[in-house]
Amino acid sequence: MVARMEFWPGAWMLLLLLFLLLLFLLPTLWFCSPSAKYFFKMAFYNGWILFLAVLAIPVCAVRGRNVENMKILRLMLLHIKYLYGIRVEVRGAHHFPPSQPYVVVSNHQSSLDLLGMMEVLPGRCVPIAKRELLWAGSAGLACWLAGVIFIDRKRTGDAISVMSEVAQTLLTQDVRVWVFPEGTRNHNGSMLPFKRGAFHLAVQAQVPIVPIVMSSYQDFYCKKERRFTSGQCQVRVLPPVPTEGLTPDDVPALADRVRHSMLTVFREISTDGRGGGDYLKKPGGGG
Repeated sequence: MVARMEFWPGAWMLLLLLFLLLLFLLPTLWFCSPSAKYFFKMAFYNGWILFLAVLAIPVCAVRGRNVENMKILRLMLLHIKYLYGIRVEVRGAHHFPPSQPYVVVSNHQSSLDLLGMMEVLPGRCVPIAKRELLWAGSAGLACWLAGVIFIDRKRTGDAISVMSEVAQTLLTQDVRVWVFPEGTRNHNGSMLPFKRGAFHLAVQAQVPIVPIVMSSYQDFYCKKERRFTSGQCQVRVLPPVPTEGLTPDDVPALADRVRHSMLTVFREISTDGRGGGDYLKKPGGGG
């Protein structure tokens, strides 16, 4: 008993010293190390989203799996841009068709795309996401309750089957879908070649494609440089591209045409001082 009484004060003293050390180190790293600040900000960004998802789950569960739950997620996520000092400017929102299904295609730069998506997300619109997101803890469950459509990109047959079901859902339930046709995040200041699934989907359902372009984040965010500061992002909604009368044979040309128009706008809004700065003028920034 005497030994235990002598041990515990020493243990508590050690914990107190460690706590005080952390109190000193964290602010020092925050102000002196841009890399540490980057990791702190990204850790909080992901952790905060998981926490918000925990809050959203019981609210969304009242309806069950329903695309209307996306409004709840959007409402809970809109404030994040203020926490990071990111100003999101939306232009062209009037281009959204007012009362019909359509397929949104957007460029994909990082997990910060969520901020621009929530800023402009139209009603009854859900993303198509990789199946791995379903297992991302509370965020995966919240997305499932909000009607997010999950596909297994490694199993082509399953992905095609899901897309066929989505085409029917678009028409019968008045749903819009949001697709990142690059298929993965792209940090090189341009756009990867587009995968054609979203365009096959739009042609099969004979619904318009609405391209959305988010300007480069390079002014305030760069994963390679471990840099994450405040800044501006412009989100541009382009006029819808009709698909009536098109067939699967027209999909390659359709995808190329939409990508070309999006890339042109991306370069324009990423170099005009309102989102992206001079990034595309730097060597390796474009292409």
